[in-house]
Amino acid sequence: MRQLLKKYLPDRQSIHANPWLRPFASTLLHPRLWHLNHRSAAGAVAAGLFCGLVPGPLQMIGAALCALLFRANLPLALLVTLYTNPFTIVPLYIFAYQIGRFLTGDASGFIPPPAFDPTTFVAWTKAMQIWMSSVAKPLGIGLMTLAGSLAVFGYLVTKAAWRIYIVRNWRRRRFRSSGASAQGGTL
Repeated sequence: MRQLLKKYLPDRQSIHANPWLRPFASTLLHPRLWHLNHRSAAGAVAAGLFCGLVPGPLQMIGAALCALLFRANLPLALLVTLYTNPFTIVPLYIFAYQIGRFLTGDASGFIPPPAFDPTTFVAWTKAMQIWMSSVAKPLGIGLMTLAGSLAVFGYLVTKAAWRIYIVRNWRRRRFRSSGASAQGGTL
């Protein structure tokens, strides 16, 4: 598993060689940010899943800050944020809005945004502000709830998957060594 992840993730040398990141090299090149074990991988998945729902280009910055703060694997945290993309972001936000509506007790249903009309731009802008303020509370609560739930779920699944992988390897090695010793004794 470690070799597979290391194959696709950037290494320390590529960060060190990047002129934009050179001023932050002492922080970004901390060994714990690049070491891949069950703790750092689970923390990175949790950070990436949580920060993946942050709006706009702040996803990777948020994931990098979380990885720095919690000493999780930096490249994996950045990679995991990519679960939100132009195809998944709208359904995720609608789902978060529905969660927020449920948690706040809002029974109004989904309120579509006002249709854009260039002839009445000022009126449309005011209507858009009203719509955004009506959606803000359920969406914010829903996003935080969904992001936190995804982070906890991702952390636990990563820890469990890593554990299953390790146990299977132990059993496989034990089986091979017992088979080799049995063959060696019969010859």
